[in-house]
Amino acid sequence: MGGLSDIIALAAIVPRLLATSRRQALQSMTDVLARTDGVDARAAFDAILVRERLAGTGMSDGVAIPHASVKGIARPIGAFARLEPAQDFEALDKRPADLVFLLLSPPDRGGDHLKALARISRFLKHAETRERLRAARGADELYALFVGAVRSDAA
Repeated sequence: MGGLSDIIALAAIVPRLLATSRRQALQSMTDVLARTDGVDARAAFDAILVRERLAGTGMSDGVAIPHASVKGIARPIGAFARLEPAQDFEALDKRPADLVFLLLSPPDRGGDHLKALARISRFLKHAETRERLRAARGADELYALFVGAVRSDAA
């Protein structure tokens, strides 16, 4: 196992998430983590909303990485979705996000949270990676990109 496979599971990848708002997208993604990792969906959603109110988590180039600390999990976990249509995550470049990686971590593992956030950010910063994520034909292809992530970006 390599790349980001310690953070994201195949079942936590949504190749096409239809959402009419950022809030709806985040709700759907926390629901996915409730099913795949046993996260308390309400607690996760509330924590993500609190974090989003502090500052939008849009990066640039159509990418967002919403993240928060949540009790009841042992390690950083994530979900990924391609949003249709893209939603406003308050990115500096004003571009709405269609590629969203949601990260949850235990409150007592701040260092692990920051490391996971940095790994995800490094992976998503490359234009070629974003193109491949947008072109992938399903969850299996998307997961393969995440599994191979660090091997091709070990900076």
